[in-house]
Amino acid sequence: MKKQVKIGVIGTGFARLTQIPAFLNCEDTQVVSVASANLANAEKTAAEFGIGHFTDNWRETARREDIDLLSITTPPNLHHEMTLFALEHDKHVLCEKPMAMNTAEAEEMALAARGKGLLALIDHELRFLNGRQKAREMIRDGKIGKVFHFKQMFRNASRGKANIPWNWWSDIDAGGGALGAIGSHAIDGFHWFLDTEITDVFCFLKTNVKERMDSEGIKRAVTADDETNIILKFADSELTQDSSGTVSLSVVEAGKYDFNCKIFGTEGSIIVGESGELWFARMGSNKWDEIKIDLGDTPPNTKVGGWSRGFMSFSKEIVSALKEGRTQIPESATFEDGVKVQKVLDACRESDRSGEMTRIV
Repeated sequence: MKKQVKIGVIGTGFARLTQIPAFLNCEDTQVVSVASANLANAEKTAAEFGIGHFTDNWRETARREDIDLLSITTPPNLHHEMTLFALEHDKHVLCEKPMAMNTAEAEEMALAARGKGLLALIDHELRFLNGRQKAREMIRDGKIGKVFHFKQMFRNASRGKANIPWNWWSDIDAGGGALGAIGSHAIDGFHWFLDTEITDVFCFLKTNVKERMDSEGIKRAVTADDETNIILKFADSELTQDSSGTVSLSVVEAGKYDFNCKIFGTEGSIIVGESGELWFARMGSNKWDEIKIDLGDTPPNTKVGGWSRGFMSFSKEIVSALKEGRTQIPESATFEDGVKVQKVLDACRESDRSGEMTRIV
C-alpha cells in the first residue's frame, strides 16, 4: 500500500478550478508540481494551493521522479506529445478530453500505454455522478425496456458575448470548439450508458460569434464551432434496437445552464439532470416521478455542479487505485474508450464538411 500519492499537473484552467481542489481533498495526496505555458499562472496557482514547484516548462513536471500521476489539462493539440512523454517516463496519466486531435493520434497514445502497467485515463468525470450511475443501473435492469432514442442537450453562454477574448477555444487548430470540449462528453455518455457502438452520424457545426479580439487587441476570425448539432444511429445490442440519438450543444445560448440526458425506452423513460438529478416515467404516464439521489460532494471552494461533483468522486477513485497499485478503475474511461470517442468526433467533422451522414469506421 502506497502511503502518499503525488501528482503533477499541466495546465491552470480546469485544473485550478476543479482538479487541484479535488485531489487536495483526498487523503494522503499531494500536488507537488504545476506547469503552465504562462509562468505567472503557474506561480499564482502554486501559491494559491501551497504547491512547492511551478514552471513554464511542462517537461520539468513530467520528468520529476516524485510524481505518480500526471494530469494533462492543456488544449487538445498538446495532449498527444505530453501523454507520450509522460508514458515514456513511466507516469500514470489522466488526460483531458477530447483525447487528441484525431484518431491517429489517439491510437498512438493508446498503443503507447498498452502493456505499461499504468493508469491511462480520460477525464470523463460525469460517469461518476451518482444519478448517472443509478440511471445506467436502471437501464441494465430493464426498467425502461429497449432504448429506442437518446437525447443530450448542453446549454450555456460562456462564449456568448462578442467581447469575450479570442483564445484556444476559438481556434480549430488548437482543438477548440463545442464539439470537442462538450461533444466528447456526450459521445462518451452514449457509449457508457448503452454499451453499444455509434454506427452513423450527421453533424452540423456552426460559429455564431465569428470574430474576437485577441490579447494584443487584434481582431481574429473564430475558426471553431460554438454550436453543434448531431443525429446518430446506434448498433443493435441487448439494450438497443433500431435506436437513434440527438445532440444539441451550445456555448452561446442565454438562459439557465443545463446539461441533461433523456433516454427513451419501450417501457419507460429517464431524465438525468446536470448534477445527476433523476426522473423516471413509465410508458403511458403523463408525469415524471423524481428519484431521490444523493448528488455527492464538491471540492471546497469550487463551483457547485456536475463537473465538480463528478470529479470529486473520480479523484477519490484515482487516488485509491494508485495507493493500492491497481491499474484499472471500474466505470472510468480508458484510452481505448478515448479512441472510440475520437473516431466519432472525426466522423462528425467529416459529416459537417460533406453535408452527408457519415459511417463510423
